[in-house]
Amino acid sequence: MAEYKRLPDHIGIIPDGNRRWAQGQGLGKQEGYQHGIMPGLELYHLGLELGIKEMTFYGFTVDNTKRPSEQTKAFQQACIDAVNQLKDREADLLVIGNTESKMFPEELLPYTKRTKFGKGLIKINFLVNYGWNWDLNYPAKQADFDPNEDIVKNIASSEISRMDLIIRWGGRRRLSGFLPIQSIYSDFYVVDELWPDYHIDQVHSALKWYQDQDVTLGG
Repeated sequence: MAEYKRLPDHIGIIPDGNRRWAQGQGLGKQEGYQHGIMPGLELYHLGLELGIKEMTFYGFTVDNTKRPSEQTKAFQQACIDAVNQLKDREADLLVIGNTESKMFPEELLPYTKRTKFGKGLIKINFLVNYGWNWDLNYPAKQADFDPNEDIVKNIASSEISRMDLIIRWGGRRRLSGFLPIQSIYSDFYVVDELWPDYHIDQVHSALKWYQDQDVTLGG
């Protein structure tokens, strides 16, 4: 395995391209999401092997739920299946998303409080029915809201730390509302291949690129 002089503590993952991959295989768009589960598990194992402290995976957004019902049902089920795959592994899981919406899978409600599987060797955050607007406006909707407090400490995703590196599959060069507070100083690496075509070399290329980035956090 490659050795690195510097590794990101927290990596964000935008696993894009499931629908385009399915179409390229002659499948219905909704069939691509299940093919995105195993790449996520492979990446989880790589993070564990490298000693990455925290990883955040973009599941689906509030905006994604505007898609046809066969697609929304498919990516909801894929998120449930992905979490179930983690139960027999070493992960400290937190699912973040708008639970007041019917689009949030009931099966994932228990994991909206951080849950340790095994020894919980790596923090895994999973954004499910997530919306940046919902996240940032969360404090103002609480009964004990104090406008004089630091809002950042009270956003819905406040338990998730700042991301050092974000890797997006699928060739798109945008964040798509991915944790706007935690991503503010993230380095951003784009993989042109679609997410179901994940390969470990793509991650190593991102990590090699990260070695040469000047991490100053604005200083």
